[in-house]
Amino acid sequence: MKIVPICILLFVSLTTQADTATGFVYEDINGDGIRDKGEPGIKDVRVSNGKDVVETNSDGRYEVSIGAEAIVFITKPSNYNTALNSHNLPQFYYIHQPKGSPKAIKFKGIEPTGPLPESINFGLQRTQELSKFEAILLADPQPETDAELSYIRDDLVAELIGSNAQFGMSMGDLLYDDLSMFPRYNSIIAQVGVPWYNVAGNHELNLNAQGDKYSLETFKRYFGPAYYSFEYGDVVFIVLDNIVYQGGGVVTADNLRGNGGYIAKFDETQLKWLKNELSFIANDKLIFVAMHSPLKNSVSDRVTSNTSNKEKLFKLLKNRKHLYSVAGHTHTTEHVYFGPEDGFKGETPFHHHILTTVSGSWWSGPFDERGIPSAVQIDGTPNGYHILEIDGVKATVRFKAAGAA
Repeated sequence: MKIVPICILLFVSLTTQADTATGFVYEDINGDGIRDKGEPGIKDVRVSNGKDVVETNSDGRYEVSIGAEAIVFITKPSNYNTALNSHNLPQFYYIHQPKGSPKAIKFKGIEPTGPLPESINFGLQRTQELSKFEAILLADPQPETDAELSYIRDDLVAELIGSNAQFGMSMGDLLYDDLSMFPRYNSIIAQVGVPWYNVAGNHELNLNAQGDKYSLETFKRYFGPAYYSFEYGDVVFIVLDNIVYQGGGVVTADNLRGNGGYIAKFDETQLKWLKNELSFIANDKLIFVAMHSPLKNSVSDRVTSNTSNKEKLFKLLKNRKHLYSVAGHTHTTEHVYFGPEDGFKGETPFHHHILTTVSGSWWSGPFDERGIPSAVQIDGTPNGYHILEIDGVKATVRFKAAGAA
C-alpha cells in the first residue's frame, strides 16, 4: 500500500460559509492524494458527519449536513485501500474545527481548521481483498514511561514485524495519561508494517477538559473520529467509543490524572450514527464490534467497567446473523455470551471477548533475561496479543503470549 503525506490527502478550496459538506470519493489511480483528470468517482461509499450517513452517487459525489464542528469520514469499502500517513494510520476523515481545540487542555489538540472547504475529497486505491485473512488485536498497551514504550517495542512489536496480518487494531488505553508520548508510540506500532486502527480508552482522555465534548482532542489529532467503521473482505468492522468523561479534572505536571471521572456508556449521537450505518449493511455480513470498556464482565461491577446502556446496542444488533465483539480495559481475559436473560434477543448468543492486554499487570513483576517485566495479569494470563482469523463470515481468535516461543 502506498503511503502519502497527510497534507495532500484532501483537495480543498475555502469558502467563507457553508452548512453542507460536499466532495467526491474517487479512485486515486496514481496515489498522489489529488483527484486528477480521468480518476473516476466511486459510488455507494458511505460518508458521515458523525450522526447522518449518506452514500456517494454514481459520480462519487456526496453531500452531508454539518454543524459548527464535525469530523467528516468515510467507511472504507471492501477492495479499496485508504491512504496511510507515515505511521501507517488510515486517513479516512477530515476534521472541521474552525477555532481548533480549547486552549485550556494540557496536551495539544486540533489547530484551527478555518472555514469549511468547498470540496472535501477522499481518494481510495483499488485492491483485492480475500474473504480469508488475519488481523492483529491489541488491548491496553498502556505505557507510563519511556522505558515501558521500549517494552512494547521489544516484547511485542519485534515479533510482529513481517506478520501476515492485513491490519491491526488496538482497543484503547494506548498510553497511560501522558499524551505527549503519542509520537514515539505511533512510530513503534508503525514498525509492524500494516495499517493500524485505534479505539479510544479512558487513558486517552484530556483530563482537564470540562466535559466529554472536548475530552479526546489529542486522540482526534492523531487518529480522527472516536467511532467509525471500515470494511475488509466480507466483514464490517465497527469501532465504538464507550468512555464518557464527566469532566472537572485538575491536571498538573505532577498530577496527570486530575480528579475527573468517567463512565462506560454509548452516547445518543453515536447510537444514531450506528443505526444509520447499519441500515446500509446487508444482514449476511459479519459485524465485528470493537470498544474499550467491556459491555459486561465478571470481575468488576464498577460503572467504569460495564457499559450501562448496552441494551441499546443489543437492540440495534438483534437481527444480525453474524456478530463478534471485543473489548479490553479490565486486564483480564473473558468470554461473555449474551442471551435473552441479558437483554439480547438475537437468534444466537452475542459473543463478547475481553482481550488479554499487552501490558498485562501494568508492566509489573520480575524482569526476564531481556529486561522486560513478566507482567502476568491478575487472572494468571501472561501478557500478549490476539490474532483474529476471518474465513468469510466466521471469526475465531487465537492468543499469543508476548515473547513466548
